[in-house]
Amino acid sequence: MRKYIFLLLITVFCLVSCSSNKTQLSTEAKLKNADELFAKKKYSRAAVIYEEISFERKSAATAYATMKVADCYFNMNKFSDARAKYQQFINSFPDHENVADAYFRIGVCLFEESLPPQYDQTETIKCIEAFQTFIDRYPNDPRYVQAVDYIHKCQYKLLEKQYLTGYIYYKMKDYSSALMYFDEIVSLGNNDELDRQSLYYSAKLHLHQKNYDKAKASYERLKNRYPDSKEAKSLTKKFAKLEK
Repeated sequence: MRKYIFLLLITVFCLVSCSSNKTQLSTEAKLKNADELFAKKKYSRAAVIYEEISFERKSAATAYATMKVADCYFNMNKFSDARAKYQQFINSFPDHENVADAYFRIGVCLFEESLPPQYDQTETIKCIEAFQTFIDRYPNDPRYVQAVDYIHKCQYKLLEKQYLTGYIYYKMKDYSSALMYFDEIVSLGNNDELDRQSLYYSAKLHLHQKNYDKAKASYERLKNRYPDSKEAKSLTKKFAKLEK
């Protein structure tokens, strides 16, 4: 009996000892472990360790670990969680050398979170604001061109939303509201599909409202810009009949 008790005590001692050693890992050892997991793309496991380190409130290690938690979420496509962590990093370490990275990644997260143009565009608008903030703060950053490109993509998505709204009004036969959206797109002077389609519907709607001069102006602009388009050819036939 004493032998079994002795063996049991040894087992308990070993378990307690192992557990104690595990909890007493240095911050450096934890970071090394997390970095190795991150390098192997085991982001979920790495994030747990980085999160633990970030709560230790040890200046350099805390900042690094907080940023790496955000990077883990980013690489896992958990963009909302990543964005929250990048914002936490900015709030906690506003003067850190990597804060520009956090600002840029917030914009990318919002871009990835943004919905297709037929849905709500709150994230798209916030994405433009985020990258504008990045550009204003870091005009000499090598990612400046990338930030501008993201802004242009977002702006185009908002134009797509505007066009789709106009088209919905067109299908609902609310022609005045539809014209308002199409004419706003045309007024931008872009040379793309949205401009072409908006000119087409603008001409059609002005004709429907018997505003021949405005309809003719939209048609001429469409014909000059997109002479080989099916929209221009369709309106050419319509105006040819009207002018007979």
